[in-house]
Amino acid sequence: MASLEVIRPWKNLDIRYALFDFDGTISLIREGWQDIMIPYFTEVLCSVRSGESEQTLKEVVTDFVDTLTGKQTIFQCIRLDEEVVRRGGPHRDPLEYKHEYLRRLEKRIRSRKEALEAGREKPEDHLVPGVRSFIDVLQEKGVRCYLASGTDEKDVLYEAHLLGLDGVFAGGIHGAHDHMLTCSKELVIRDMLEREGILPQQLVSFGDGYVEVELVANLGGLAIGAATDEQARTGINQWKRRRLIDAGANAIIPDFRDVDGILSAVLSR
Repeated sequence: MASLEVIRPWKNLDIRYALFDFDGTISLIREGWQDIMIPYFTEVLCSVRSGESEQTLKEVVTDFVDTLTGKQTIFQCIRLDEEVVRRGGPHRDPLEYKHEYLRRLEKRIRSRKEALEAGREKPEDHLVPGVRSFIDVLQEKGVRCYLASGTDEKDVLYEAHLLGLDGVFAGGIHGAHDHMLTCSKELVIRDMLEREGILPQQLVSFGDGYVEVELVANLGGLAIGAATDEQARTGINQWKRRRLIDAGANAIIPDFRDVDGILSAVLSR
């Protein structure tokens, strides 16, 4: 498969700003987070004893987790609480679900962070291939880069530090906060467009989540879906590809190895 697969052709763009998602688009530290969230949320719904099969409940959870990927984690937890209440279960503060999910996730990824902290593994081992070089070259071309994530900001900043990304993003690093009930990526995009006087056709986004792709595509910007196979670190994840196309992606990439090819496509006038 070519390095960039055009789905919806674009023209008359003048890209000067770029927005990157973090997990799955830049960082692989949290690879497999769905394997923690979906079983945990399914476990919660099963405990309500609504009479539905575990497989049915897993499908319900998978659908809303997928659709809300890109927003802060709290939104998936809010939806879980709604599904519990809908089935006659007790309402709980969604933050309780979030904190338990993060506790379980930390058990999975702690060894990765410790290896990076100790220098046993290199940042390149946990970066999507080619992404650091791509960001550097993109900014050398005069494109101002931002990072926006649905992961808690303190964790994004720390994990970006482990990956050697301190100071890399001229537009800054933006993450989630428990008290925020608006998509952090949307806030960043609105701020970029309104406060800095940016036209939508000057914006490109790179992400593997439904939310950011749909948002940028609807605004009239260029939405590039990063359908990276996070486990293999090469090739396309076909499930991601289908979801990103459904969200409105203009093009799909497996990773950023083909720096020149992606740059040529994105910066073409």
